[in-house]
Amino acid sequence: MSVTIFRAPLRRAARRLGQVAALTALLSCIAAPSAQAVNPADPAKTLRYVFPAAETGFDPAIGRDLYSAHVVQSVFETLYTYDYMARPATLMPLTAEALPEMSADGLTYTIRLKKGIYFYPDAAFNGKKRELTMADYVYSYKRLFDPKLASPHSWLFEGKIKGLDALAAQAKKIGSFDYDARVEGLELVDRYTLRLHLTQSDFNLGMILAHEPTSAVAREVIEKYRDAGGQVMGNPVGTGPYRLTEWVRGSKMVLEPNPEFRGSVWDFKAGTDPDDQRIVAQLKGKKMPQIGRIEIAVMVEDQSRWLAFQDDQVDLFQLEGPLAPKAMTGGKLRPEIAAKGVQLSRIVDPEMSYFYWNMKDPVVGGFAKDKIALRRAISMAHNVQEDIDIVWNGEAVALPYPIPPGVVGYDPDFKSSIAYDPVAANLLLDKFGYKKGKDGWRTLPDGKPLEITYSARADSTGQLQLELWRKTYTSIGIRMKGDRLVFSELLKAEKNCQLQSRTAPWIADYPDGDNFMQLWYGPNTGQNNNGCAQIPEYDKLYAASQKLQAGPERDLLYHKMTRIMEVYSAQKMGYARYRNMLAQPRVLGYKKHPILHAEWMYIDIEKRK
Repeated sequence: MSVTIFRAPLRRAARRLGQVAALTALLSCIAAPSAQAVNPADPAKTLRYVFPAAETGFDPAIGRDLYSAHVVQSVFETLYTYDYMARPATLMPLTAEALPEMSADGLTYTIRLKKGIYFYPDAAFNGKKRELTMADYVYSYKRLFDPKLASPHSWLFEGKIKGLDALAAQAKKIGSFDYDARVEGLELVDRYTLRLHLTQSDFNLGMILAHEPTSAVAREVIEKYRDAGGQVMGNPVGTGPYRLTEWVRGSKMVLEPNPEFRGSVWDFKAGTDPDDQRIVAQLKGKKMPQIGRIEIAVMVEDQSRWLAFQDDQVDLFQLEGPLAPKAMTGGKLRPEIAAKGVQLSRIVDPEMSYFYWNMKDPVVGGFAKDKIALRRAISMAHNVQEDIDIVWNGEAVALPYPIPPGVVGYDPDFKSSIAYDPVAANLLLDKFGYKKGKDGWRTLPDGKPLEITYSARADSTGQLQLELWRKTYTSIGIRMKGDRLVFSELLKAEKNCQLQSRTAPWIADYPDGDNFMQLWYGPNTGQNNNGCAQIPEYDKLYAASQKLQAGPERDLLYHKMTRIMEVYSAQKMGYARYRNMLAQPRVLGYKKHPILHAEWMYIDIEKRK
């Protein structure tokens, strides 16, 4: 099932404050907090889940991997979230009372918080619960700018909130961040009201405030566990439906109900998917969450995950491309699998997997003509469709454009200027002095040996990627060194511009093209700019694009930016993968959401006999 996502109706809803009925419809999916919160989750209901790679930790300001985000979304809460059933993805309040109230000039947003939401009891609160206030969100947003924290998510607010960048700059000078300093753009009107003053209009603000790095954390918790030896990542204390009760790093996580969670009543509406009516019938009117225990295991090898699912040791898991033939044919479940009652939820992920070369690397980086020619030749020699067929068993669609299907700004008609042509790639290398020796391997123009390192995850998929890229490099006479790293180490090295080349996947934080075009913005180096590209022409256009609403004018800038990247060959666009989620028959109401990672607070499961 393909998914189309359009911009959430933030501006319309915010400007039409008199349309109470529209806001009421959005709010109907979340129940008002009761005076005495009673989490309805049933401890006798357990969902067993599996990660294909290890998590890194559960501090919203630090974690940047998909797997850690599952836990973060379960423990912490943002001001906004997305309707579980709506397609296109639709923004809705979570801890906020309603969608933001926006001023006519788009520079001021007023947000009101629901009352009676509590952090669950923790030693940081002397064993008591503590009410969530807007001061917690202000503190959490400031944390993203603390230089000592080096958050990979500061780009979400950089240059947008008045006074916040200046506070970070001051912290760098004096060596400490003043969390008590007044920031003009973060105005606490009262305990439950926050007014944001922006430096320029930001039409994605609501979606940014639904992204898990903007979750509310408690200052008392951060300071207690930071002082206890930097254990913040392993002691998440939030207001969400679950709390982390067990963590064996890289192996096992257990989530159990947050006793202070207010709960909600499942009242989402069916969409156009024919299967939606079945889901509504299964869940409508139930108090959520229903599932009382989430057990997450880390299984790096594909075959281990598949065998565990077949042996009924796993209730819900992602069937990645290498495993697809085990259970699927032609995009559907094999008859013998479907006969067992196994369920399939299939979408094209709002993601882009792209190939990059480190622009700071002395061998493959830089703007000299011979370096550009080297990167372009490698791009021309790599067969993306072969990558899809061999590594992912056809479970992906090629992407010549950096914005994937289902995300605002996607252009299905875009044609890349870099075609697959290994013959021309060899001629290009010949022209720029990368000569072949008697052994058939090329040297650098100065005669020194040429070898390029490609890094991949230390699993079976990573091994396939290494083999395919070795074929690419061999076809143009370049030696390739394979480097297999565990997922967390890959991310760490990437952030520090230490990898020479890699296939990097990026799944949407929010369903707008800006979330993808920022991947090559120079100031985002050290955060999301994995190839460490700093191209002035690109940066200028990206800064201009942020001032525009989605539409033809912004699309034109995105096209220009993409062509600039092709000229310098800083990266090569790859593909968007299908996400095939398999669920056991006992799982009720599951539907893969394009943006939310952890859907278990919206589904149910039958008790095991």
